[in-house]
Amino acid sequence: MDKACEAIVAELKALAKPVAGNKKQIAQVATISANSDEKIGELIANAMEKVGKDGVITVEEAKSINDELSVVEGMQFDRGYLSPYFITNADKMICELSNPLVLLFDKKITNLKDLLPVLEAAQKNARPLLIIAE
Repeated sequence: MDKACEAIVAELKALAKPVAGNKKQIAQVATISANSDEKIGELIANAMEKVGKDGVITVEEAKSINDELSVVEGMQFDRGYLSPYFITNADKMICELSNPLVLLFDKKITNLKDLLPVLEAAQKNARPLLIIAE
């Protein structure tokens, strides 16, 4: 079974035609994938051109009937602030931190005990701490 899978993958790679960097070909492939909808295919090709080969494209259902493309530079968070107390500038409704320490964690933080060394380091250096976690 594994050998058959490897043979199929090798054959598919041999038959594959790279389309990287060719917007017209990307639009053609995207159009086929979008049930022959040329408008969607062109939109996907534009998105791929803007984000590059290492970018991320997210498709979301809209509340309107128009299809649109929006590009976000950097990171975007869906949920916003966990608490309104995180807002440091009430006029602009933003949180501004000067030279913060940043902790990125890909899971939920469930045990404050594990976080104590980071909190102590922030306190010791008199720097704000920005925690980004699930």
